[in-house]
Amino acid sequence: MGYVPQASLENLKKYSYKGVDKSVISRYVLNPFWTWFVTLWPLTVAPNTITLMGLTIVFINFFTMLYYDPLYLTVKGGAEGPPNWIYFTWAFGLFAYQSLDAIDGKQARRTGMAGPLGEMFDHGCDALNTTLEVVLAAHALNLGRSWWTVASQIATLANFYLTTWEEYHTGQLYLGHFSGPVEGILMIVVIYLISGFCGPSFWDQRLFTVTRLQHIPAVQKLPNLPLNEAFMVFGALGLGFNILSSYSNVRFAMKLAGKPRIRPLVLLLPFVVAASLQISWLAAPTYHNNDIIHSPNFVPFLCAWGLQFAHQVGRMILAHVTNTPFPCWDWLWVWSAVGALDANLPHILGRPPVIQASMKNTTIFVWLTLILSFLVYARFVILVINDITNYLGIACFTVRKKGEDGVWRTKDFKA
Repeated sequence: MGYVPQASLENLKKYSYKGVDKSVISRYVLNPFWTWFVTLWPLTVAPNTITLMGLTIVFINFFTMLYYDPLYLTVKGGAEGPPNWIYFTWAFGLFAYQSLDAIDGKQARRTGMAGPLGEMFDHGCDALNTTLEVVLAAHALNLGRSWWTVASQIATLANFYLTTWEEYHTGQLYLGHFSGPVEGILMIVVIYLISGFCGPSFWDQRLFTVTRLQHIPAVQKLPNLPLNEAFMVFGALGLGFNILSSYSNVRFAMKLAGKPRIRPLVLLLPFVVAASLQISWLAAPTYHNNDIIHSPNFVPFLCAWGLQFAHQVGRMILAHVTNTPFPCWDWLWVWSAVGALDANLPHILGRPPVIQASMKNTTIFVWLTLILSFLVYARFVILVINDITNYLGIACFTVRKKGEDGVWRTKDFKA
């Protein structure tokens, strides 16, 4: 039983990756390093293996956070978090992830394994990493369990969705002069390093106080936000710029193709629907201190949200590489809608929630949501990998190809 429609499998052979990266840092600093770094890897190592190694490092960072702060207690004025040296490991891990994520494509071209499977696998790992880094970065910024962390999740996922939506309509991955995969990641690395040296409480200081600008008359008219909240405002401005930039690129592509220029905007609604369901669930009126954001249920809730998002954008990328219609519906919305509706019953009908009537029941339901989201996404990943590898006669984690005689052979590399 496959996932990709049989009639669309032929389009896999027509797919070719196209990308544009206008980052100055990427061109003159990182790319020379990546070009050297990839030469250290044997040609027998599959590109997807390198990608998976990078994601594994991020998971190790995430689990160290849970080990040293199992209930995610870093709330403003709350309990202590992990020791400061942990943030240095997060910085190293994220930079390692960025490097491995960058060279997997180079390794694919070196080994002749470039194709739609690598595109799917790379973007799938990026989608998972997005939520993990939101949790870690919020921890390092001392935002903890708060609406600021939720806002960070929304902005980060929205940026990723926009990039995928843009790639679907333009046929190429576009990274501007300032992009999340390059400058955005480097900014988070710097945040980890500062938290390692100064501690997360450093980010509670006021922006103009730290920069010694509070005495300038023009500056005094502006709110003196804490550094962490100022960073969130900067992220919101970046999101607004990316929205305009992405739509400009899509509009230009639609104009060249002679297609409607407004219709692609409708395909942004699936993200709005998905995010609205999660926000309405979190914003439900507190019943018997049953509050997800300010409880240990917050991290599993965000992880479930991240897995559902990975499933959503994974289907978008699959539609791109198979040239099939844009996916607009996800049945996981039904489960999230049930959770949101149940939590809001006190506000809607003036009666207690049916499922989430206590903190214990809420915890069970949130963890069931996480498990269901994981199973749905895992099924998607397994079936898509099977469909692509079987049709193209390739392996996912080894440099092998099926010959015309049906025998799998390791690729014969020439010096």
